[in-house]
Amino acid sequence: MLKIEERASLTKQSPESERNSDGRPILENSTVIGFRQDEQGHWVALLSCGHTQHLRHQPPWQSRPWVLDPAQRQQKTGQSFRCGWCARTLDNDNLTSR
Repeated sequence: MLKIEERASLTKQSPESERNSDGRPILENSTVIGFRQDEQGHWVALLSCGHTQHLRHQPPWQSRPWVLDPAQRQQKTGQSFRCGWCARTLDNDNLTSR
């Protein structure tokens, strides 16, 4: 039988291993600055932090009928949005905020 040796992972911080290596500011809340459609026609919110978030309307799993209406999408522009990518960076105790 082969013995599998586990080794500790490296914890040394380096710029190339940070989620925020491109220098975007880490924000608790960002705002919606616009929308675009992806290759499949799904709507994507453009966030002030530089990240994006798909906002699909696929009932019963995801019910967001407002994304299909241009006027309702426009009303969401400028509203606060909690970015999941920025939140993951803040919650990671292995990385420090800038």
